Amino acid sequence: MHRGKLTVRDLRAGNRARVLRALYLDGPRSRHELAEVTGLSQGAVSNVTGELIADGVVVEAGHVDSDGGRPRVLLRVNPRHAVVVGVDVGETHVLVEAFDLTLRRLATTKFALRPGNHPADEVVRWIHAGLRRCLTECGAGQGNVLGVGIGLPGLVEHGLVYGQTVGWDGVPLERMLRADTDVPLHLDNGANTAGQAELWFGAGCGIDDAVITLIGSGVGASVIADGVPYRGTSGGAGEWGHTTVALDGRKCRCGALGCLEAYIGAKGVVDRYRALGGTVAADEEATLRSLVASDTAPARQVLREVARHAGIGIGSLINLFNPERVLVGGWAGLLLGSRLLPEIREEAARHALRRPFAQASIALCELGPESVALGAATLPVAEFLAAGGARPVAPIRTAG
Repeated sequence: MHRGKLTVRDLRAGNRARVLRALYLDGPRSRHELAEVTGLSQGAVSNVTGELIADGVVVEAGHVDSDGGRPRVLLRVNPRHAVVVGVDVGETHVLVEAFDLTLRRLATTKFALRPGNHPADEVVRWIHAGLRRCLTECGAGQGNVLGVGIGLPGLVEHGLVYGQTVGWDGVPLERMLRADTDVPLHLDNGANTAGQAELWFGAGCGIDDAVITLIGSGVGASVIADGVPYRGTSGGAGEWGHTTVALDGRKCRCGALGCLEAYIGAKGVVDRYRALGGTVAADEEATLRSLVASDTAPARQVLREVARHAGIGIGSLINLFNPERVLVGGWAGLLLGSRLLPEIREEAARHALRRPFAQASIALCELGPESVALGAATLPVAEFLAAGGARPVAPIRTAG
């Protein structure tokens, strides 16, 4: 047999994946509708759905009237088939959330981190503690877990995490986590997981070419090309916050001068506000909320600078990637964007080429600050769908 030749087993798995993905992303559907949207024959759909029902992956979901015939049975993905877990290792917290298979939230827990202080062993402890707490709350054991997706503040390559701004240089996070759990793990950059959540459930639905930005204390982006995240050679694509917007400009946490993050990231904005005499609260989020609502001279100046630099950065994204949509997200991005989006659009128009800018919309993300954890939970689900509902064999998965 030639190496690239498809077997009957391969074809069956591919048919299962097509049917399951259609049910997951656009269900419930009847068998007749599934044949139309997948291009499979009625017989193939009946065989596949019969297997998926027998495996407990798909269940019946009522009936719908047909044109003159008997009512058709609707099918949907069984939400109780498995539990998935999403983790957001952010700048100030570790958020762990458990979901059913359709990503309805079942349990959540959050642990605080000191800004700028991310000891890897402490992060691992919080992830394990959060996993135990969430599974206990929703009454599931580790054997029920399809996988744990983890969004991280850095690049992920073969299980190693490179997060320059949090002091991680090749931290073997996967191996450290594996010491206390055997559930499948899926590690990726937090901007990528937030981007996938928006593509599946938010403002990016139906968009094949987009850039989803994540603005918190740090700044990143997920670049979606033809429906697939663009990762680069080793998963490092999308470090938008460390593109230079000012030669010899403000110092960034990464050590370079003039990075975009130093101008629109929460830490950079708060530092600038403080330097201009603005009133700074106990934490970055409280300060930004006050800043956005303020009409003082320092607030107006800082917000003008943020709009200008965010527009410059987005104009560059439009020139580089010609996206259909640019989404502004992250907790700080949503706060700042709620006031500044018109000004950001105007500034982006000054820096983008006219034709690509005319083809792109610029909008806010819809899913809120929890999108990193939700998007992380999509990682094991995406693999499950691609495998046609088969559980993963290998215990470890990474995006790098």
